[in-house]
Amino acid sequence: MKTQVVIIGAGPSGLLLGQLLHNAGISNIVLERQTPEHVLGRIRAGVLESGTVDLLREAGVSERMDAEGLVHEGVEFLVDGQRIPVPLKELTGGKTVMVYGQTEVTQDLMDARRATDAVSMYGVSNVQLFDVKSDSPYVTFEKQGETYRIDCDYIAGCDGFHGVSRKAIPAQVTQEYERVYPFGWLGLLSDTPPVNHELIYAHHERGFVLCSQRSLTRSRYYLQVPLSDNVEAWPDERFWDELKQRLPQELAEKLVTGHSLEKSIAPLRSYVVEPMQYGNLFLVGDAAHIVPPTGAKGLNLAASDVNYLYRILKKVYHEGRTDLLETYSPMALRRVWKGERFSWFMTNLLHDFAGMNAFDRKMQQADREYYLKSRAGLTTIAENYVGLAFESVE
Repeated sequence: MKTQVVIIGAGPSGLLLGQLLHNAGISNIVLERQTPEHVLGRIRAGVLESGTVDLLREAGVSERMDAEGLVHEGVEFLVDGQRIPVPLKELTGGKTVMVYGQTEVTQDLMDARRATDAVSMYGVSNVQLFDVKSDSPYVTFEKQGETYRIDCDYIAGCDGFHGVSRKAIPAQVTQEYERVYPFGWLGLLSDTPPVNHELIYAHHERGFVLCSQRSLTRSRYYLQVPLSDNVEAWPDERFWDELKQRLPQELAEKLVTGHSLEKSIAPLRSYVVEPMQYGNLFLVGDAAHIVPPTGAKGLNLAASDVNYLYRILKKVYHEGRTDLLETYSPMALRRVWKGERFSWFMTNLLHDFAGMNAFDRKMQQADREYYLKSRAGLTTIAENYVGLAFESVE
């Protein structure tokens, strides 16, 4: 087989890149080790930055998102029992976020690709990358007992933190940066109406809380828990009781509880690998960086990478601008590190850390008072939350 771009991974970043390239007349093949059903079974983010929304519209996959997604003009913080609204639209000159689940984004992208002649191959194994530093890279894989080879011009590694793409770059070439946080998020998804019309990020002496949503009838709640906890120790009744204890009375009384559709504990980490490019291999999304979910940046940073790589490859094929290829990693990383900083900042602002001394607690309190009680501080949060502007690819 032969194509222009091989995309490894059929999550939202791989499918979005594939759709944009296909629309631009650039051939590509998507490889995925899991089944489509397994990919759609991953419960992930639900807050889309304005730039991500625009990119999905540009890809022609926004019809259902625009019809069913919930536009949010604000977000709310809850600190020391005080509810603090952050008017995103007002503070950012009109920008908003869209609440629309990653599962729905992935489904829309799958449906759009299925409607084209673009090739997606699921259930592949033993994917290997060869000659990525040359002008003739290729990928081999196995499917149903047969071995296949795809010759290509470029490879996009959209296969996540545990994928093969990053591992294809020699260790001596890369620099890894990581912070592991000493707690996890216990998440519960339920078919219950959200407790508040805006998302709530809360700091409480018992631990952090996020009241999120997927629709007007489906809610997603998170509790900060020790990493030593396990899901079996948290039956639904215990989860709801703990959530009520961390919310003010007026919200606890409004909370509608119900059977959990999904429940899991996610560890939190910050991770970046540099560079994000090696020869004609480009890392995209979780293959290159992980953020704690506090800033709602995971899917959005992946979409940012897609934006840059798509626009560069479009100029390569349409204008012969191969000089732009080497700009991908530095350009993507500039936005990645800003997203990492915001996620790190939000995590430190709203969580209690084991072993915090008196000085650290005072500094954390000072940050909360400044950022949440001054217009300048709220504007900084709002600008980062709705998403910083993309650089131009020229």
